[in-house]
Amino acid sequence: MPPRRPAATAWRSRNDSPATVARRAVVSNRGTMDLRKTPALPLLFVLLWSTGFLGARLGLPHAPPLTFLALRYVAVLVLMTAIALATRAPWPRGVRAWAHIGLSGLLLHAVYLGGVFIAISRGLPAGVASLVVGLQPLLTAIAAGLFLGETVRARQWGGLLLGFAGVALVVFGKTGGGFGAAALVPACIALVAITAGTLYQKRWCPAFDWRTGVVAQFVPSALVTAAAAVLFEDRAVDWTGAFVFALGWLVLVLSVGAVSLLNRLIRQGDVVNVASLFYLVPPCTALFAWWLFDERLTGLALGGMALAVWGVYLARR
Repeated sequence: MPPRRPAATAWRSRNDSPATVARRAVVSNRGTMDLRKTPALPLLFVLLWSTGFLGARLGLPHAPPLTFLALRYVAVLVLMTAIALATRAPWPRGVRAWAHIGLSGLLLHAVYLGGVFIAISRGLPAGVASLVVGLQPLLTAIAAGLFLGETVRARQWGGLLLGFAGVALVVFGKTGGGFGAAALVPACIALVAITAGTLYQKRWCPAFDWRTGVVAQFVPSALVTAAAAVLFEDRAVDWTGAFVFALGWLVLVLSVGAVSLLNRLIRQGDVVNVASLFYLVPPCTALFAWWLFDERLTGLALGGMALAVWGVYLARR
């Protein structure tokens, strides 16, 4: 009898449907690691992902948003390609595998981050951007039932609603005016993109090597973002110390560290549980901003943080 394929490569089979492969990968991975029993990974992901807005705040004054992102993606590609080659990591097999991973990356990185960065550069307060993207867990819960057949229990719905209420309290009072549809629409596009990207990856490419998978995800993101930057921006970059630090932080901590953790969480858990973690991002970002930039935290914001944490706890039970 030939040896069985490991779950990490089961998605490559031509005889199984994507839904069957996704379920097999999740079941197999749960057998080796239950995310509910390993809270360090979700918490580390939230902490790393929360610093993204801070990196954008430091870097965007010194470069147009798409140019900033294109530089980030190229740096990630150079770094991760070198790591993949040095460690002899397995590459995706076939055009279909590359296409599925690349499309998920295009949604999760190019469209999502592009939308957020453009929105902030056009005057949308970071708090409002966080609130718009904070709708993702609710949108994901609805879509997961429709497209993945996942059941969202009443306790999870309650947790999702509590989490959103907590996020709203955190950013309430930081939602000053001065912005219009030109700033709000890109944030809404980012919301749809990260929701669609999470569902697409879970459905069509739930498992891949993190080193080569990141390369496959960022190749189309770099090409599309660089082309858009050439067409719509002047591409002037002010290479200050703050910009170099922000670029390095976003490359190493966000695009390599946090994205690798996100891919692992999507592979090992259901998308509703993973999406609920994003409710913790605005409160953590607010804490980092208070610590690093001396931004004021109100009692209402602290109460919202507690509510968001409780909501995520209920949604992930």
